[in-house]
Amino acid sequence: MGQGNKTQTGVNEFILLGLSSDWGTQVFLFVLIVAMYLVTIVGNFLILLLIRLDSRLHTPMYFFLSVLSLVDLCYTNSFAPQMLAHLLSVQKSIPFMSCVLQLYISLALGGSEFFLLGAMAYDRYVAVCHPLCYTVIMHGGLCLGLAAGCLVAGFVNSLMETIITFRLPLCHNVINHFACEILAVLRLACVDISFNKVMVAVSGFLLIMLPFSLVLFSYGRIVAAVLHIRSSQGRSKAFGTCASHLTVVCMCFGATIFTYLRPRSASSVEEEKTVALVYAVVAPMLNPLIYSLRNKEVMAALHKVLEKFRGRG
Repeated sequence: MGQGNKTQTGVNEFILLGLSSDWGTQVFLFVLIVAMYLVTIVGNFLILLLIRLDSRLHTPMYFFLSVLSLVDLCYTNSFAPQMLAHLLSVQKSIPFMSCVLQLYISLALGGSEFFLLGAMAYDRYVAVCHPLCYTVIMHGGLCLGLAAGCLVAGFVNSLMETIITFRLPLCHNVINHFACEILAVLRLACVDISFNKVMVAVSGFLLIMLPFSLVLFSYGRIVAAVLHIRSSQGRSKAFGTCASHLTVVCMCFGATIFTYLRPRSASSVEEEKTVALVYAVVAPMLNPLIYSLRNKEVMAALHKVLEKFRGRG
């Protein structure tokens, strides 16, 4: 399929321009992203393993963290192996259906993650503001229901966006991105995409601003409750239980709001690719590091597992 193709009929592959056309830069990015990808896989898998093995981590907070780690693992694997292969390839092509599937999966998991961060904020609100009722309110059924609802919302929204995106007639098959990202695919359309832009904006509001509003509400109540605690040690402990989650929230929501909710006239393709790379590669790598290095319970579970292995050695 050539670059001059003018209709969607017969499109069987797309060409991805990637992050750079310079060979030296591509090799450098390959080494860097391989290292980050391995840290992402090991870090998130370790979080899942520790939560599974240590009964002290069998709480709602760590249940949501395990779901977040699983989502990050799947999200990274939806495009990272292909991106790494393309960094060392001259022809960066992807079959049409693989592009559709990649866009669908990445949108679905990305949307699910935002709702999960909102659910985790609610969990922290209950833990700090209603500690005596925490186990009653955040029971197993509610946690499972919230996690399932987050995933369903993400996948349903993604299905709608994917369908209306790939129904557009395409002027060519060259995507200026390192993956099949929705804004990059929309730029290939031969027709007016005002409706699609509105749908992206509405979707962005629902998937980003609604969970973000829940986060703001939860932490507003948390701050108000903590300020009523008289002892500085008690305030420090209360804020400590929220610090890791708040760090991840700022990183994930900040990158996505910058990409999807700012005025289009203020954006550039290269900026979008850079921010997308941060959200797609850096955030899943940092999430387990933030939750482990800033969390005494996770570090204690890690030391416990390491001691067991040393005892067997």
